Amino acid sequence: LSITSLFLGSTITITSNHWIMAWTGLEINTLAILPLISKSHHPRAIEAATKYFLVQAAASALLLFSSMTNAWYTGQWDITQLTHPTSCMLLTTAVSIKLGLVPFHFWFPEVLQGTSLTTGLLLATALKFPPITLLLLTSPSLNPTLLTIMAVASTALGGWAGLNQTQTRKILAFSSISHLGWMAIILVYNPKLTLITFYLYCLMTIPIFLTLNTIKTLKLTTMSTAWTKIPPLTATLMLMLLSLAGLPPLTGFLPKWLIIQELTKQEMTPTATIIALLSLLGLFFYLRLAYCATITLPPNSINHMKQWQTNKSTKMFITTFITLSIM
Repeated sequence: LSITSLFLGSTITITSNHWIMAWTGLEINTLAILPLISKSHHPRAIEAATKYFLVQAAASALLLFSSMTNAWYTGQWDITQLTHPTSCMLLTTAVSIKLGLVPFHFWFPEVLQGTSLTTGLLLATALKFPPITLLLLTSPSLNPTLLTIMAVASTALGGWAGLNQTQTRKILAFSSISHLGWMAIILVYNPKLTLITFYLYCLMTIPIFLTLNTIKTLKLTTMSTAWTKIPPLTATLMLMLLSLAGLPPLTGFLPKWLIIQELTKQEMTPTATIIALLSLLGLFFYLRLAYCATITLPPNSINHMKQWQTNKSTKMFITTFITLSIM
């Protein structure tokens, strides 16, 4: 029921051209994911579900308020006709809260830390699609300065905060915030590029979450012994992490290259330089993850080098996603 509601909510928001329908889809999405977050009945999961609900409810109310203000001044509810400056500002704020852009990012790492890896995957990919669609539809009337400031701040914070983490879910949360910065900075100038970046981010994140779920790795300490479970999978995990970091010639480099190229065309070379340098911070913690996964050997005796009890079967779709993400 929850998964069907997620699909339904996302579809309603993506296909609607009326603000009320878009808001309804977002509400259905929020209500559908809450049981999935709190499924484990752990206090941490309940806390995450409560935080998620409060944040999303506030953002939805703000979104409805911005569309009502626009309707009040212009007399129509069409999503693409958002013309009133105050409404544009409120909408940018509402969608930023929903996505977890800086300075509204505090809830995202905490919620992701409180959920399972599969629910975390939904939070980091599928549930970001409807808000991004709303931004794409309203992109001609959004404020470029505000988006640029938030984007650079997101890339900076995603890099800085990720350096200090030992929990893989929190690292992936800060990685998501950092990538959202790259998507937001180009939104006004080339919306299609934002969409490509989002698709490629999903393509790279899905196999990482699935791999961590398969080898049951939640912390850096368990990451260093993960290679004993399924060695080929942890070897490809290193490549996937480097792809997510945006290292050429892997997939993740393509969107960054295109975004920097577009920013240079828009005569925003200093901004492009800053955001490129800030992504190096992210590269550092991805390298540390890759290093822990494949290169370090924890202190152990010869008997424990191979964990022969573990289940060796990996799902076919993980292999497919891995191949696509590092090609």
